[in-house]
Amino acid sequence: MTLKALIFDVDGTLAETEEAHRAAFNQVFANWGFDWSWSQAQYRELLKTTGGKERIRAWQENLPQGARRLTDDEIARMHKEKTAIYTDILAAGDLDLRPGVAELIDRARADGLKLAVATTTNLPNVEALTRCCWGAEPYDIFDVIAAGDEVAAKKPAPDVFRLALERLGLPAQVCVAFEDSLNGVLSARGAGLPVVVTPSVYTDDQDFSQAQMVVDSLSELSPDDLLALTADQPA
Repeated sequence: MTLKALIFDVDGTLAETEEAHRAAFNQVFANWGFDWSWSQAQYRELLKTTGGKERIRAWQENLPQGARRLTDDEIARMHKEKTAIYTDILAAGDLDLRPGVAELIDRARADGLKLAVATTTNLPNVEALTRCCWGAEPYDIFDVIAAGDEVAAKKPAPDVFRLALERLGLPAQVCVAFEDSLNGVLSARGAGLPVVVTPSVYTDDQDFSQAQMVVDSLSELSPDDLLALTADQPA
């Protein structure tokens, strides 16, 4: 099959964003008067749950009996405030794309490939990242964006990758997904996509045996590598 499109996860794949997310969570907790403060070790574990609101719920499940808990409406409000804090952090410009990302996207565009995002995060976070790292709006970089708040089930469910494929108007066999986490791999594979993984600082201990390729950096990826991934797909 001929390669037609590349579909990217965002957090951890395009850039190492998770420390900014963790800082934003801890700031909003303090703003709300909670003594919660997620350490790197705790956040690594929480990242096994996809979605920011879902992580807050997962955290609450393990709080001692009698501890203050948020309602779903409060969690939604808190997460909206967290997103604003995260956007401000990225607006300061202190974030770089991971090695090889910019070059791969430039090469794909020059070769006439379509580019898409399939992420559990929301559109404002995608906007914050593209403005920070490219100085551009998301649709100046990507043809299609499928976000977690647009689907019924987040990763590891395949919904968001299926939505990206639907919007691209392409079958999975002519696309390649890029991920950094096990949940992302399961999601992409569930949608029938071949997957390239670049483990991030928070996912480097996960099992990526279901991915077609695992590399430390997208700089290691050649055009022939990508063509081979789709050439092996059934028609």
